[in-house]
Amino acid sequence: MYDLPYHKEPSEQVIKEFIEQHPFAFLSGCDAANKPVATQVPIFMEERDGKKILSGHIMKNTDHHKAFLHNDQVLVVFTGNHTYVSGTWYSDPHTPSTWNYMSVHAHGTIRFLDGAALEEMLRKTSLHFENNNPHSPTVYDNLSKSFLDKYMKAIVAFEIEVSKLDNVFKLSQDRDEQSYHQIIEKLKDQDEDGRVIAAEMEKRAKDLYPDGLL
Repeated sequence: MYDLPYHKEPSEQVIKEFIEQHPFAFLSGCDAANKPVATQVPIFMEERDGKKILSGHIMKNTDHHKAFLHNDQVLVVFTGNHTYVSGTWYSDPHTPSTWNYMSVHAHGTIRFLDGAALEEMLRKTSLHFENNNPHSPTVYDNLSKSFLDKYMKAIVAFEIEVSKLDNVFKLSQDRDEQSYHQIIEKLKDQDEDGRVIAAEMEKRAKDLYPDGLL
């Protein structure tokens, strides 16, 4: 991860909200042969006894499940909108282009849980993504016993105790004020990713340029 201070988000609340808004994360580690493995799953974060805990579930007997049983050190990457930024948008256009994006990296130790914890995780996950509608036929408590008996054996819940939480919110904070505002205006005419990044940049403009020369 690029470790540049001006590309860091200092607010823990902003980081927490970012994870909540982008729960479909990359869960990665290394297997017994030191080969990288990864999967993408919805992951939740909560505070418990002063610790940050990530939780979710995966299928058993996959390459990543076997790897995590062997090596419990994992990296979880939450990513958001991202967009190309042309150097031609700067006050000095003879500048390399770049990419603006937001990402949170969580390092930690994974452990697998028992059946009761899996039931609770599936209940939590299904309700969350069904907008907390307990009457939805797809939430855990409304699934048939025969279905659950068949498929619950194939998945396992996990928790990750976070040892390090890092982030990059690369939003042109290192550019001069003219360039910064020109980038915002250009991104407003781009696709959804560009417009989202432009909105994020606008939120930070007053803090970056308190004198408001433009």
